Amino acid sequence: MYQNINKIYHAAIYVRLSKEDGDISSSAKLESNSISNQKALILDFLKDKKDIEVVSVRVDDGYSGSNFERPAFQAMLEDIRRGIVDCVVVKDLSRFGREYIDSGKYIERLFPALGV
Repeated sequence: MYQNINKIYHAAIYVRLSKEDGDISSSAKLESNSISNQKALILDFLKDKKDIEVVSVRVDDGYSGSNFERPAFQAMLEDIRRGIVDCVVVKDLSRFGREYIDSGKYIERLFPALGV
């Protein structure tokens, strides 16, 4: 007998804005990278995704993406390790991290090993 089992993902929305982004004088650049705009874009993307439930919104405001020792990022990792989060949603990968190789360690190795 076939049973339709729908997986519900428990998502953390992760947004980041570095101090460098905040110092840019162009209002168009500030708006496109703002914390509130990132959240709005992600929530708009998720509004019709019935299989994704947002369980947390993690914000690192004023932190560089060049390392992963950011408070909200570390809190999100703890939620992942505890099994609370199994999906991470970002506006784009530059908000996740600046260095491709370091980001890849999370995206391609650690997250799959943790079921994310």
